[in-house]
Amino acid sequence: MSKVHNLGFPRIGRERQLKQALETYWRKDMTLAALEETASGLRQQHWRWQQDAGLDLIPVGDFAFYDQVLNISALVGNIPARFQWQGGEVDLDTYFAMARGTHAAHAMEMTKWFDTNYHYIVPEFSEDTRFALSSERLFQEVTEALALGVAVKPVLLGPVSYLFLGKSKSATLDRLSLLPALLQVYQQVLGRLAEQGVTWVQIDEPVLTLDLPAAWLDAFDVAYQSLGQGSLKLLLATYFGDVSAHLPLLGRLPVAGVHIDAVRAPSQLAAFDAAWPADRVLSVGIVDGRNIWRSDLRQKLNQIKPLSHRGDQLWLAPSCSLLHVPVDLDVEDKLDAELKSWLAFARQKLDEVATLGLALKAGEDAVTDALLASSAAAASRQCSPRIHNPAVSARLAAVTEKDATRSVPFAERIALQHAVLHLPAFPTTTIGSFPQTQDIRAARASFKRGELTEAGYLAAMKTAIKVAVHKQEELGLDVLVHGEAERNDMVEYFGEQLAGYAFTRNGWVQSYGSRCVKPPVIYGDVSRPTPMTVSWTQFAQGLTKKPMKGMLTGPITMLQWSFVRDDQPRSTTADQIALALRDEVCDLEAAGIKVIQIDEPAIREGLPLKQADWKAYLDWAVRSFRLSASGVRPETQIHTHMCYSEFNDILDSIAAMDADVITIETSRSDMELLEAFADFKYPNDIGPGVYDIHSPRVPSTDDMVRLLQKACAVIPKERLWVNPDCGLKTRGWAETEAALKHMVAAARQLRQATGVNAA
Repeated sequence: MSKVHNLGFPRIGRERQLKQALETYWRKDMTLAALEETASGLRQQHWRWQQDAGLDLIPVGDFAFYDQVLNISALVGNIPARFQWQGGEVDLDTYFAMARGTHAAHAMEMTKWFDTNYHYIVPEFSEDTRFALSSERLFQEVTEALALGVAVKPVLLGPVSYLFLGKSKSATLDRLSLLPALLQVYQQVLGRLAEQGVTWVQIDEPVLTLDLPAAWLDAFDVAYQSLGQGSLKLLLATYFGDVSAHLPLLGRLPVAGVHIDAVRAPSQLAAFDAAWPADRVLSVGIVDGRNIWRSDLRQKLNQIKPLSHRGDQLWLAPSCSLLHVPVDLDVEDKLDAELKSWLAFARQKLDEVATLGLALKAGEDAVTDALLASSAAAASRQCSPRIHNPAVSARLAAVTEKDATRSVPFAERIALQHAVLHLPAFPTTTIGSFPQTQDIRAARASFKRGELTEAGYLAAMKTAIKVAVHKQEELGLDVLVHGEAERNDMVEYFGEQLAGYAFTRNGWVQSYGSRCVKPPVIYGDVSRPTPMTVSWTQFAQGLTKKPMKGMLTGPITMLQWSFVRDDQPRSTTADQIALALRDEVCDLEAAGIKVIQIDEPAIREGLPLKQADWKAYLDWAVRSFRLSASGVRPETQIHTHMCYSEFNDILDSIAAMDADVITIETSRSDMELLEAFADFKYPNDIGPGVYDIHSPRVPSTDDMVRLLQKACAVIPKERLWVNPDCGLKTRGWAETEAALKHMVAAARQLRQATGVNAA
């Protein structure tokens, strides 16, 4: 009989218990033992839920205190020297230091996990890298699960993907040269798991969905000829794309099964059914692990029925780890009933997989009610009048290319902007948000609960804005922000004010570490009923004579960081959002705001995994950004911000966005990212981040001067801005003020050193 299983489960907890425990531990208000107890309780609850859903195999090792890739670095002892690890078991504080940095050592780089909004900690490799089995956590969790009667399937990120997703700290290092030593540790891991009585191990190799060089493809032969000789059965899991081109490679590997993503790439089902050996498991990811729409189970069943001849060699699962969706729809007691009937979160997706498995085993009559309910939900969603707005469609149809183009080129615009803004050389600014203090959060929560009047809430937010503006003036920043005290999240805040969006109460998803986001749900046509930020920004501008930036989240980020409707092209939804934001940009300009930032940290994230698909995406993504930004006069300066992504291969598209100023994350890479902008000869102004806001470390003025000097070596100084890597929402005021004081001092030193005082 075919098995149903899962590739991974969210680890944050239904009420974000892991987030709360981590942050309490980091504040030194919780003991290590209490943190471990919280984590164990979460793991056990999640295993019980998967048992209750009827899964035949349950993942173990998908839990992480910070990140699953960082888990592997700890497991194999790949700890950068700056963290002064002395060997032996990697303790949790060293693990956290690698992710967050310390006052003595900067954090490891962080970047997006493929085309998701999840961030992983990038492994570092050098000629000195040595591997050794250095963590017992995986084996302890297996023991913990076995004691509860869990049908264990340990999960590991595969060795080839681990090396590929890492970074060489030396230009001469070939990461593949490290594979033999790494495989020795993986062999030890598999041997230990076999001793524990494990039968199946899931090894994730998601890089197979990328355009891999031949040497990396050859590495799979080397790796799995080594790993596949033991007693364990290996399930090689791929996801996020089509791997049918690698069927000959996969077929010759000594693995007992392969998992493929039939949601992202349904066409590969036929290819695998035709060519995958009948005596090996074909695991089909049939339920969407990345979006929250309820499956039409009858349609899914019809999709997999042609494979039923495979018998017990056909397994069913979600398309990928459920890390990317919220935990449980059942706790959404305030969600509109019709909308709720269209949705499925992690627990509900497990039920969907189990229902499909039962239908294959026992026939459709065994699951008639579930099939009818899912079909009814699909029909309701298609026919609901709340989905379509004819006015939005008509406006979009009238858009021309002129609407997506600034009226004059950058060289002319920047001269006009200099005349209006009167900024010094190396102008200083921040990315937008300032610390969300306990008072701010308490006022927002009290207002939502109805305990604080609207007048009281507005007064509290205005007080916070006054504090932020006053502190910036005291620090000597050149372009100010209002601090975003009134905003819960850079996407959620705007989505709450746009038609076509809906919001959950507990639909939290992990972005990185303890950082969780609650993505909006785009269910219908998007429009802007009323201005969203104008009154707040206008109030802040009235507190200072310095330029005040209007702060918006761009259309592609609003799209990427939401759960998006799947009944129309994503490009159409992006343009709808862009038009709504265009109205806001024009209203900000009319209110006297001369600098407007439209953040697009997710534009690289949306890039398709296969290069052949890039151009089509970039064409509409860039156009959507320009549509949002191009309704203003040349004198109005448009900024954008991007972070934690590799930009080298899309710089022409970033330039085509035609923002007057782009700010980017560069401090964790020690300004390495900036070299690509220099080689490309990026034509507009640029602000390379000079300190990492995700670390508690406060860098010195000298640290920042050194980074700025590196920037001056590759970017013309008249086009350089000075700013942090990202927003300051998650930091405290003490460290924020200290870091910004150093940043302003660094900019002044650069002005003196270059002898240039005006832009």
